[in-house]
Amino acid sequence: MFLRPKVSSPVELELASLFRELKHNAVDSKEYATILDHIVTLHGLQKDEETAGVNKNTLVLVAGNLLGIFMIIRHEHVNVVTSRAISLLTTPK
Repeated sequence: MFLRPKVSSPVELELASLFRELKHNAVDSKEYATILDHIVTLHGLQKDEETAGVNKNTLVLVAGNLLGIFMIIRHEHVNVVTSRAISLLTTPK
């Protein structure tokens, strides 16, 4: 129902201005080639900016750790951990 306006990044804004400037130059001019080079460079930056999300492997690792913690807490809740059993646990290095 309520849509947030999309906030454009500085790279997107610069790409839009370069495309507008590209329309005003002839295809065989030096300026056209220069602008195209800048567009290719900025497009590469934009791709790098988009892929900066959370890695799926990281999410799986976090979910596995949370599941392990939940299993330990559940086991401690159901079964009492004695002082002898605690000494058998391995500590992370």
